[in-house]
Amino acid sequence: MSDRRQLGRGLGALIPTAPVVDITETAQSAARYQEVAPGRIRPNPQQPRKIFDEAAHGELVHSIRQIGLLQPVVVRRLTPAVPEADFEIIAGERRWRACQEAGITRLPVIIRQTSDDALLQEALLENLHRANLNPLEEAAAYNQLLHDFSCTQEQLAGRLGRSRSQVANSIRLLKLPTGVQRRVAAGVLSAGHARALLGLQDPAEMDRLAARIVAEGLSVRDVEEIVAVGGEEPTKRRRTTRGGRQVPVEYQAVADRLSERLETRVVVTPGSKKGRIVIDFGGVDDLARIVDFLEGSSSLPE
Repeated sequence: MSDRRQLGRGLGALIPTAPVVDITETAQSAARYQEVAPGRIRPNPQQPRKIFDEAAHGELVHSIRQIGLLQPVVVRRLTPAVPEADFEIIAGERRWRACQEAGITRLPVIIRQTSDDALLQEALLENLHRANLNPLEEAAAYNQLLHDFSCTQEQLAGRLGRSRSQVANSIRLLKLPTGVQRRVAAGVLSAGHARALLGLQDPAEMDRLAARIVAEGLSVRDVEEIVAVGGEEPTKRRRTTRGGRQVPVEYQAVADRLSERLETRVVVTPGSKKGRIVIDFGGVDDLARIVDFLEGSSSLPE
C-alpha cells in the first residue's frame, strides 16, 4: 500500500496544494500543505524537549504504520536552504521522528510563511466547516489546532458554532486503540460507535467489541448496553436469511473469520444452488485496502 494512501488528511485537507478550498488569497499565503521527504527536514535546534518518552514513541510509530499520520508536521522553509535540509520543524518533532522509524517516505507538512498565527488559525477554522473529513481526521484537526496553534476548546467551539462538549468528545476519539481508530478511519465504524466504546477502560475489550460491531452490525444502542454492563459479551445473535431461516453455523463461522481478518462486516448467505459473500467497505481507500489484502492472500483466513 502506498504512503499516500496511508496518510491521513487532518489539517492537510484544510490547506490544499491547489486552491480547491475557498480561502482568501492572504490566508493562502499564510501556509500551504505539501508532502516532502523526511530527510529534507531538520529539527529546530532551539527545541526545548530533548528527551522523548520511549513507550509513547513506540505507540506513535505503530499507529502511523497502521493508519498513517493524521496530524501534519508544521515547518518553515530555510532561506537560504542548507545542504542537509530545506525545512525546519516548528511543531511536531515527535511525529517527524516516528514517521522516519515507521518508514514513511513522504511526510505531510504545513509550510508556514508568516508569523501571523491569528490569520492562519482563522483560515483553518473557516475551512474546517467545508472539509469532508472522517470523524478521526476531524478529531486530529481539532487536536492540532489546540496544540500547534494555541487555540482553546472554547475558541474552537465558538468559531465552528458547536458546543465545547462536541469538540471535546471528538478529540476523545484519539484515545481509542489503534485497531479501533483504523476502523473509524476506514468508515466501517461510526463516530457514535467509537464514542460508546470509550466507556470501556480496557483497550483490548474495546478492540474485541469493535470487531463484534463490524461483524454483527451492532447498533450504537447495542454497544451502549454492552458497555453499561461492563463490556460483558452476551451470546452472539444467530443471523438469519431474508426468508427467516437461520444461517448454518459453518457459514456464520466463515463470515466471522473473514470479518475479523478484513476488519469489516462480511455476510455469507447460502442458497439452493449458489451462495453469496457480501463484503462491506467504507469508501474508495477502504475498498483498495480490502482488495490489496485479498490479492495478497493465497488461502482462506484461519
